[in-house]
Amino acid sequence: MINYREIIRLKSLDYSNTSVANSCGSSRNTVAEVWKLAQDKELGWPIPEALSDKDIEQLLYPDRGVNESRKLPDFEYIYNELARPGVTLSLLWAEYCAQCSAENTIPYQHTQFNEKYHAYAASKKATLRIKRKPGELMEVDWAGDTLSVFDEATNAPIKAYVFVACLPCSLYSYAEAFPDMKSNHWIDAHAHAYSYFCGVTRILVPDNLKVGVIKNTRTELVLNRSYHEMAEHYGTAIIPARPVAPKDKPNAEGTVRVIETWILAALRNRTFFSFEELNLAICEKLQEFNQKPFQKKEGSRLTAFEEEEKGFLMPLPAFPYETAIWSKATIQPDYLITVDNCKYSVPYEFIGKEVDVRTTEKSIEVFFHNNRIASHVHRAYSPDPIYIPEHMPVKHRKYLAYNTESFLEWGESVSTSTLLVIKHFLSMHKVEQQGYKTCASLMKLADSYSMERLDKACEKALSYTPNPSLKNISTILKNGQDKVSVPTSLSNPGASQGITRGAVYFKGGNR
Repeated sequence: MINYREIIRLKSLDYSNTSVANSCGSSRNTVAEVWKLAQDKELGWPIPEALSDKDIEQLLYPDRGVNESRKLPDFEYIYNELARPGVTLSLLWAEYCAQCSAENTIPYQHTQFNEKYHAYAASKKATLRIKRKPGELMEVDWAGDTLSVFDEATNAPIKAYVFVACLPCSLYSYAEAFPDMKSNHWIDAHAHAYSYFCGVTRILVPDNLKVGVIKNTRTELVLNRSYHEMAEHYGTAIIPARPVAPKDKPNAEGTVRVIETWILAALRNRTFFSFEELNLAICEKLQEFNQKPFQKKEGSRLTAFEEEEKGFLMPLPAFPYETAIWSKATIQPDYLITVDNCKYSVPYEFIGKEVDVRTTEKSIEVFFHNNRIASHVHRAYSPDPIYIPEHMPVKHRKYLAYNTESFLEWGESVSTSTLLVIKHFLSMHKVEQQGYKTCASLMKLADSYSMERLDKACEKALSYTPNPSLKNISTILKNGQDKVSVPTSLSNPGASQGITRGAVYFKGGNR
């Protein structure tokens, strides 16, 4: 399906139809048509996330019909005819259209005709030399050869993979070594290259490696999400080379071969114990390489860059791109996700849902249907799960809030009697935490009966014993004994204690 969203984004950045067509796997006519319809419909960038490509297609083509099949040109005949003097593609296309008209078939338009023929000619190893515009392209690749960095403790060698970037117009180059070719180092290398060049090219041409390009066919281009994010941050368009077609980025391929000799081979006998030390040596050799005079023309890569290309580069953004790694996770019943051996919470409402996790050096972000639902500070290590209280059910939140200070504060807020009971519950065990459950149950009694009744019940229980139990207080509340006032005899010990049977009753005294 046509990537309408990407076409509109790139056109809004003022890229040419050819560049956008190559990046999105569509024809230039399609790009021009989509952009014109988008302007007519006043559909600009950014496009709301709620609109899918299918929705955009329905908006742009409400009454779109089914395309009829078209007659495929005889490319072998065209290839042979072009070798004859004076024959051009325009002439052959006119003859092809006349043939289609006679056969009542639909011909390809001139642009599509040319594109299909050039693709066929590439298979015949036809060569077309193109003069690159300054500031237009940056070609990138990994060098085939590697260097070694030795671990100081074990003296074991660690492979160092060298990233190479080249500006085809001036051939100004950049190189840096990394411990692997994973996505984070691949994207970091691009950011460092842009900083080295002090600007951004309009187009980026990589290989079809999986850390950058997920799928690249004649009809569809799917980029790694982090790689596409980086391109948006720098305002550049990614146009991968065709699979198994290194001639799409000949300057990078050529620069890799020269760098393998000029830098990697030159450092082959040196021993490095850190990547910082190795990259410092690569930087020194890189300066020599860029300052080396050309063999067949005046100047060097450095002078060509400064005089012809540097002024045409797009400016760098205010901040360099922070490398992000995207992954997927399914929320478990404990509403936690695991990132780098640390566990982070998400809202419990998303238990069982699949979410997207964006990991950077400083933050962890969780997205559900492109909406951020949680964010955390990225920690290097944490033995315990990292919970945000708002992500937890109310019961779990209350449980984590249980501690000695909170129970004592609550008891004091109710009454002195309740505070004494709380202190007794916390001190009746060897460890205070063993009394938390009893204190929590006492708090539930306040929810069931009221603070006032609990206060009276605690006061009555303490009047019976200095060591009341939860069962004592619960029984007082259940039977309503807290509503009965304390007898006056308890407050006035000298008063009569009820009926006294004297000597007369037992016939033992004066009658």
